[in-house]
Amino acid sequence: MLVKCYSSALVGIDALTITIEVNVSHGVQMFIVGLPDNAVRESQQRIFSAFENNGFTSPARKIVVNMAPANIKKEGSLYDLPIALGILAASEQMKSGELDGYVIMGELSLDGKLNPIAGALPMALKARDEGFKSVIVPRENAKEAAVVEGIEVYGAENLRQVVSHFNGEERMSPVLVDIEEEFRKGSCSYDVDFSDVKGQQVVKRALEIAAAGGHNILMVGPPGAGKTMLARRIPTILPPMTMDEALETTKIHSVAGKTGAECGLVMRRPFRSPHHTISNVALVGGGTNPQPGEISLSHNGVLFLDEMPEYNRSVLEVMRQPLEDGTITIARAKYSVEYPARFMLVASMNPCPCGYYTHPEKECVCKPGDIKRYRSKISGPLLDRIDIHIEVLPVKVGELSQTAPSESSLDIRKRVERARARQTERFKGTAVHTNAGMNAKMVEKYCVIDGESRSLLNSAIETMGLSARAYHRILKVARTIADIDGKEDIGLEHIAEAVQYRSYDQENNLL
Repeated sequence: MLVKCYSSALVGIDALTITIEVNVSHGVQMFIVGLPDNAVRESQQRIFSAFENNGFTSPARKIVVNMAPANIKKEGSLYDLPIALGILAASEQMKSGELDGYVIMGELSLDGKLNPIAGALPMALKARDEGFKSVIVPRENAKEAAVVEGIEVYGAENLRQVVSHFNGEERMSPVLVDIEEEFRKGSCSYDVDFSDVKGQQVVKRALEIAAAGGHNILMVGPPGAGKTMLARRIPTILPPMTMDEALETTKIHSVAGKTGAECGLVMRRPFRSPHHTISNVALVGGGTNPQPGEISLSHNGVLFLDEMPEYNRSVLEVMRQPLEDGTITIARAKYSVEYPARFMLVASMNPCPCGYYTHPEKECVCKPGDIKRYRSKISGPLLDRIDIHIEVLPVKVGELSQTAPSESSLDIRKRVERARARQTERFKGTAVHTNAGMNAKMVEKYCVIDGESRSLLNSAIETMGLSARAYHRILKVARTIADIDGKEDIGLEHIAEAVQYRSYDQENNLL
């Protein structure tokens, strides 16, 4: 008897529907065809053990499982459940009448329990788009898949429960998630706040500008100045994610298997802080079975590189293209996948190897050559792509002992949201969302400055030895400062402030 059921495969952060055909006929042995990997081939042992432990019979006949389309490699253990149901239906141990309306995914334990899988959200989205009425996933993935509207999602605990559902003995109830309520509760909930930070008004101003325009920022200062503490509070001043951003971010985290069972939707902007020993593949993505890297997991959020010169230079250099394009393409011999990587880069570093070159009290013991070698670990092209460079100095004891609360993240976020609203209106109908994403033509159109401002900017470029890219980035930062101030035109004061955020370039040139 021939039975068809449906599952799904991941291609990047999107899914592809897989048709699983199971034929039980005279003969012996089980064959799985259609480019299965080792994990799929090994499913036979898991499936037959689950049958034995749940009162089902493993057919002592020839079983052929075809996974179409046959030219797409099938990877992972998520096909255990649909193959098992196909065998039971083909051997007439389960009714097959409703199978064609379901997309089914799940890894089987030997006792028949279903283990969670990666990529439930994009698979559910694909199932809805192709007209399927229902999806069955392991219980741990149910809330993640239930984020998708317009399709019924069932969370199953074991094989027996799914068989009872199709036999009509005990129907499962679909999982329901109030997306708007969950989104409203969790989108702006943080354990840290800018009100915890004493002093550092200049740095806070720079971080506000960076958040308002989506600009990359580098903080340079001695140990203990508060660089990491400030960086960890940046997500608290970023605007809440829109529903589209949340779904796109969740798809990436779902493919990487990093969504939680309590609520499948990623509601807060990601903050990723990889260790400096990270490899190229772990940062940008890849591997034998390509997976998203840290830059993609930071999509729509923040990637924080603490002590940036400690990272391997080749690791830092692979970020140059994603910083410009907002995507990363991972190519293999027969196919390529593209992951989104539109993130805000926040980096910190010491000014020298000992860390005290700019300290107001402690003396630096480094030689000029050592300082230059240390700073040269960050290449000029990469530094060019960081819009704002800000010096972070230690807070004085008197400021630390102040009891008056500092400005809260909520107050700063309100200004950021107003600036972002102006940008949303400005770039309506384009793929650009923030000032940092403007291309050269947009800069020319939206960053018009008067003669006095242009004279100041040209003088700064010549004095500091900046590149054409830095020139455009100064204009973008000035555009953001004007948006924060609620001004339609970029003024001299906006250009002057934007220029001072490139002081690190000039300091490097003087070493």
